[in-house]
Amino acid sequence: MRTHNEMVNKWMEDSDFKQEYEALEAEFSLFDELLRARKEAGLTQADVAERMGTKTSAVARLEAGGGSQKHSPSIATLQKYAKAVGGHLEIRLIRE
Repeated sequence: MRTHNEMVNKWMEDSDFKQEYEALEAEFSLFDELLRARKEAGLTQADVAERMGTKTSAVARLEAGGGSQKHSPSIATLQKYAKAVGGHLEIRLIRE
């Protein structure tokens, strides 16, 4: 059985897949950052949910990319998450 990275590397050989994957790179980066911050804070999803005043399932959906992908998390939600893990939210626009 292949690992996740092995599968992604194989799929990246397909130009259509690669284009779509790279288009989502910023979103993937955000969700990776959420997980990293929570783990560095030594918290579980339940801990974060309690601090945010929400359910564990909501935190799990947030960390997984919003679940159904019907909408992106609000800035307010991201701010609550950041505060819950002992950080703050910083948003920057970078011109290319």
